[in-house]
Amino acid sequence: MQFGFERTRISDLTESVGIGTSTFYQFFDSKEELYVKVLLVERQQLEEKIVDAVKTGETPRDEVRLLLKTTLEEVQSNPLISALIVDGELRRLQDQLEELDMEETFTEPQSGSSDLPFTKRWAQLETFRYDDPELIDRLFTSLVFTVRSQNVPVGTNGEVDYAQVEEALIETVVDGLFHD
Repeated sequence: MQFGFERTRISDLTESVGIGTSTFYQFFDSKEELYVKVLLVERQQLEEKIVDAVKTGETPRDEVRLLLKTTLEEVQSNPLISALIVDGELRRLQDQLEELDMEETFTEPQSGSSDLPFTKRWAQLETFRYDDPELIDRLFTSLVFTVRSQNVPVGTNGEVDYAQVEEALIETVVDGLFHD
């Protein structure tokens, strides 16, 4: 976080955890390999948080609201999740590793949010506006980019804060996804 991925050296990493550089290379071939593994773990933990949150919803509307709220909160609070989703870091690093002929180690899991059972279930509901799970997944992914808008002034007097905008956006999306 201090120097960014590009300026961080392996010796910076090993010194901060008190191991030698040769020990690092016993586990990883490069810092890119370590970073991809970290991003994969972060992605898995995010998916687990989303599933746990959605399970607490009493209705499909509640479930969608919880999915959006949990995802946006994680993107805001976790720089690795933000890099993963908003900046597309995992895809970029996987592309680089494939160029280095390491693709067999880091194939992206096929357990993205479009494969989560609740997304497919929502698509099958009569009251849900869309029936294509991939479209629903991409819609939710697109909404994550609104987190970047928190640093953009809203209005000229600045009385509306990002939390209000996020809540209104979530409610508008949830209302728009369901037929009454």
